[in-house]
Amino acid sequence: MKLTTKGRYAVTAMLDLALHAQDSPVPLADISQRQGISLSYLEQLFAKLRRQGLVDSARGPGGGYRLSRPAKDIAVAEVIEAINEQIDIRRCGGLGNCQDDEPCLTHELWTDLSNQIYNFLNSISLGDLVERRFTREVSMRQDSKQKGQPVVAAVVAEGYNQ
Repeated sequence: MKLTTKGRYAVTAMLDLALHAQDSPVPLADISQRQGISLSYLEQLFAKLRRQGLVDSARGPGGGYRLSRPAKDIAVAEVIEAINEQIDIRRCGGLGNCQDDEPCLTHELWTDLSNQIYNFLNSISLGDLVERRFTREVSMRQDSKQKGQPVVAAVVAEGYNQ
């Protein structure tokens, strides 16, 4: 399995949304600026995420996106699958036709690894990531840069002491 840029960006954008959408919808332009992801690329990703029911959109002034359910109820694996990424390291995609239309010698090894990766990503929610100290520190740094504030001043202003 190779997690493509599309999968990484989708998880990053959804985590940004989980961190910022408590009070009002978050414009994709804000996520784009904070995360350095093209706005047009985010629009494509969020169209898929909305179709899969992971986000809700609000139009007009003050519009944007928010999670469709609590961050603790959205697994990272769900985000990756919603944008049609595969969590599968096997070359055959599980069909068992890896070598001359038969399973290869290491087919079961790669099947087991694929299952481990899926179970790992399915066991971590966006809420779990939001609660991590490192995630909050990085988010505060990004917010400070976006607002043009020094990071130290932002930490003091937020009363961050954990």
